[in-house]
Amino acid sequence: MNIPSIRPQRRARIEIVPLIDIMFFLLATFVMVSLSMVKNRGIPVILPAASTSAAQEHKDHVTVSIAETGQLYLDKRELTLEQLTAELRALHEANEELRVFIHGDESARLGLAIAVLDETRKLGISKVAFETRTKPQP
Repeated sequence: MNIPSIRPQRRARIEIVPLIDIMFFLLATFVMVSLSMVKNRGIPVILPAASTSAAQEHKDHVTVSIAETGQLYLDKRELTLEQLTAELRALHEANEELRVFIHGDESARLGLAIAVLDETRKLGISKVAFETRTKPQP
């Protein structure tokens, strides 16, 4: 004989909310770990400070970095002065409105910065700027 129970029978259910919480936690953890693995491959340069510095438009530009030790970089590629001139010539032929930003270390040789500026002007590139950081106000 089958005796009915006073309590209704419950069927097992799979709860989705905890599963979604765990998936979001794993996704956030994966994103944070993968972002921490990205290395900054910039050129270590301490920009000189200037009280009259102003923001420039960085459209159609290249960056020439001058490290403290005297190495020249064009958009993070190390070059000699002759290679830099050839690269700038090719870029200027491709784009007449090319802007050049000289990103020099404050303790780099001034003569090297002037040589880069001189070579840039010889190529007919007139939009040249030295990048600086804003000098703190007293």
